[in-house]
Amino acid sequence: MGAINGKEFINRINQLNNEVWLDGEKVEGLISNHPAFKGIIQEKAALYDLQLDPNYKSIMTFISPESGDPIGLSYMQPKSKEDLLIRRKMFEQWAKQTSGMMGRSPDYLNTVLMAFASSASFLDGKENCFPQNLITFYKTAREKDLSFTHTFISPQVNRSQVYIENSKEPIAAKIVEVTNEGIVIKGARLLATQGGLTDEVLVFSVGKFLFNEEEAFAFSIPSNTKGLKFICRDTFIGGTSQFDHPLSSRFEEMDTIVVFDHVLVPWDRVFYFNNSEVAEEFVNQSSFHALAKQQVLTRQIVKTEFILGVAQLLTETINVNEYQHIQEKVSEIITGLETMKALLEKAENNASIDEHGVMRPDITPLNVASLIFPKMYPRFTEIVQIIGASGVITIPTEKAFHSSIKLDLEQYLQGATKSAEDRVKIFRLAWDLTMSSFGTRETQYERYFFGDPIRIASDLYKNFPKEQYVNHVSEFLHLKNSL
Repeated sequence: MGAINGKEFINRINQLNNEVWLDGEKVEGLISNHPAFKGIIQEKAALYDLQLDPNYKSIMTFISPESGDPIGLSYMQPKSKEDLLIRRKMFEQWAKQTSGMMGRSPDYLNTVLMAFASSASFLDGKENCFPQNLITFYKTAREKDLSFTHTFISPQVNRSQVYIENSKEPIAAKIVEVTNEGIVIKGARLLATQGGLTDEVLVFSVGKFLFNEEEAFAFSIPSNTKGLKFICRDTFIGGTSQFDHPLSSRFEEMDTIVVFDHVLVPWDRVFYFNNSEVAEEFVNQSSFHALAKQQVLTRQIVKTEFILGVAQLLTETINVNEYQHIQEKVSEIITGLETMKALLEKAENNASIDEHGVMRPDITPLNVASLIFPKMYPRFTEIVQIIGASGVITIPTEKAFHSSIKLDLEQYLQGATKSAEDRVKIFRLAWDLTMSSFGTRETQYERYFFGDPIRIASDLYKNFPKEQYVNHVSEFLHLKNSL
C-alpha cells in the first residue's frame, strides 16, 4: 500500500473502534469526531498528507525495496551518513508542521521499530526469541504505514529498589499463560501517549527482571485486540478556539493507561518472552537509543526555535527588547538552541556503522543532549513567563473581542507594535505554551522524556570514556602506577 494520506489514516483509526475510556465513560462513535481527540487526529492527518504532497514527497518518502511504492522515510534503515541527514530533514519537516509540540509524531515510533528490527540478529539463537517475527513485522508496518503508540512503564505501586509484586491479581502486565496460539497478558502498563489513536501498540520491557521474568517480553498488537483497553487521563484541551487555546486545541496528545485483560498475543507477533537477560540488554545493545534520539533531538531543536520565536515576539510586542536583562534571558534560549544543534551535528558527523550494518549516530552527544534539555526546557518556559509578566494573565477570550466591550479592549490592551487583538493572541500563545494545563504537561513531558534525569546522568558517567583524560593528568604529574 505504501505511504498513506491523512484521510486514509483517519478512516483506519475510526474503523478500528478501539476501546477508549475518558472520564469514566467509554468513547462511542467515530473517535476522530470526539472533542478530546479531534484536534490531535487532524494534526496527525496533516502530517500524513505532507508525505504525498508533490512539494514534500521527495523529502518525506523513499522507494520501498520490496513493492517499489513510496513509503514513509522514517522507516528507512540508514546505511550512510548521508542517509542520516536525509532522515533528519524528514524529521525537521514534520516537526516544523507541529512546531515540535507533537512528541509522538509517527516518525518517532517508526524509528523505534526500525531500530529494533535493524538489530534483530542480537536475538538469534537466544531462548524464547523470534528475530524473524520482528523483521517481518517491521516490513509489514513499513509497507502499510502503520501508526504506533508504545508502553514501557509498569504501574508505580512501589518504587523502592527492591519490590516484588505479590498481589493476587497482576498489577504490572505479565504473562499469565502460554498457549499454542500465543502468550496471554494480564495487568497494566502506563503512559501510552496517543493510546487508542493508533493502529498498533508496541510493547517492550525495559529494566531488570531477576524475579519476575514473566514481565520480560516484547510484541506488537492491533489497538483493537480483544481484552485491550485504554484509560485516558483528564483532557488538557482548554477549548476548541485556536485563538483562546492555540496549542491545546491542536496538539493535546492524551496519555493513557493500557489494560490487558487476558489479551492473547499471537506467536507471529511475539519478538521475545520470558527472557530477562534479553529484556535487559536488547534495548541498550540495539540501535534504539542512537536512532530514536536523533529524531527526538531534531524535534526538540524545532520546539526550541518556536519558543525563541515566542519569546522574541513578546519582547517586540511590548517593546522591552532594549533591556539588558531581557536580552540576557532570550540569549539563554539562543545558547540552548545552538548547543542542541551542535550536539546533533557532532552525533551525525561522528556516526559509524554498527555490527548490523546500520549507520548509528555517535551516542555520547545524544546522551548529553538527553541530559541537558530536560533542565533547559523548564527554564525556557520560565523565561517566557518572566518576559510576559502580568500580560500572560491579562488575556481575555476571542468571544470578548466580538462583544460590546471590544472598544475597551482595543484601547487598553494594545501593544507597542501590535493591535490589542494580535497582542492578546501572542500572549495567549505564551500562556498556553507555559502556564496552561497543556503547557505544564509539556514541561513534565520533556523533563522525563527518556526517564529519570539522575539515571541518565549516571549512565552518561558510567559509559563516557574518561580513562584517556585520567591518563593524561597522570602522565602530566608523572604519577607512579597505583598499588
